[in-house]
Amino acid sequence: MEEEGGMAMKCYICAKLGVDEEAVAICIVCGMGLCLGHAFKEELIVRDIIDWGFGEERIEYPKTLPRFICAECKLAIDQRKKAAKK
Repeated sequence: MEEEGGMAMKCYICAKLGVDEEAVAICIVCGMGLCLGHAFKEELIVRDIIDWGFGEERIEYPKTLPRFICAECKLAIDQRKKAAKK
């Protein structure tokens, strides 16, 4: 489908499989165009550490930051999280 002013971005993974699917998101890590079926949405926790001079206060805010990520980058990040727990 053509958008005004040019072509719409396609899902990279679908294109490799020979499927013509428009991208709805871009991976925040690698920049790959992703369709709804290949995009993972994650929520990042927003935190602050405030140094009052006599100790630190850790604050975790209720609103999160959304991000979209592809399966390959998600696997890479998840392996890092698993290694940190050991």
